[in-house]
Amino acid sequence: PISLAYLLARTADTIADTASVSAEVRLDCLERYRALVRGDSAAESLASTLREQFCPQQEDDAERRLMEKFADGIGWLRTMQPAPLAAIQSVLEHIIDGQMLDIRRFPSDGQLRSLASAEELDQYTWLVAGCVGEFWTQLCASELPSSLDPAVTTAQMQEWGAGMGKGLQLINILRDIGEDTRDGRCYLPCKPDDIQTEWRKWLQTCTEHLECGLRYVQHVTHGKLRYATALPLLLGIQTVAKMRSASWDKVQQGIKISRLDVASILAQAAIACRSGEAMEKLYRKLAA
Repeated sequence: PISLAYLLARTADTIADTASVSAEVRLDCLERYRALVRGDSAAESLASTLREQFCPQQEDDAERRLMEKFADGIGWLRTMQPAPLAAIQSVLEHIIDGQMLDIRRFPSDGQLRSLASAEELDQYTWLVAGCVGEFWTQLCASELPSSLDPAVTTAQMQEWGAGMGKGLQLINILRDIGEDTRDGRCYLPCKPDDIQTEWRKWLQTCTEHLECGLRYVQHVTHGKLRYATALPLLLGIQTVAKMRSASWDKVQQGIKISRLDVASILAQAAIACRSGEAMEKLYRKLAA
């Protein structure tokens, strides 16, 4: 179910992000996609639109193939048992809502726009990522209940998972601040002259959200699942550390960690995942 939800969410991402297709068409496709996920209509009409209008626009071969196989993903969704089906439908509903909000808020007209408030930014990060942490937890609790620490409630794990998801999405927003503003999008709720100050403020909020992620990972008891959950958290906190130490000019060029850093984290995490204490030690090391 998690693999399927990931593929379906990536499909929605690709629809939303294909800027060479008009905003009106993308919004219409996302609306039809949401109806399909709910089980309201047949997939063939939308599948045809994606093949004809979106496939030729994809520079990435994997995303093109994802568009080509859209109907297969919907067919797979129809085979899900009731509990995972309801969870997938719910998380995709939120993700698609967030993507449609994004398209409407930032029309491609060359004008720089910002979100209106901290509440709007928090809502956006929850819709496109925080809800995924809740979904992941819900699926673990229903499909593999022994994977979560019984000393912690599912509700608490969902809260930590949502915080981790929002933190990871904030990383995307903060590290892409230069590219986004050049494209007319500023997810930070501020005036253009205040972006740098606001950026520092939200970097701290991001760090606080990632602390929820650390608590979350420490209470996942299944070894492979802990490793899978820890990787984005560890890659994320190292990215935050690099952003914190970078000059503003460098931030506007975009911050990424190297492939060598990624390989190192993959190796270190395999050892650190053996205990909650070792995981926290590695987390603090990368954060520094």
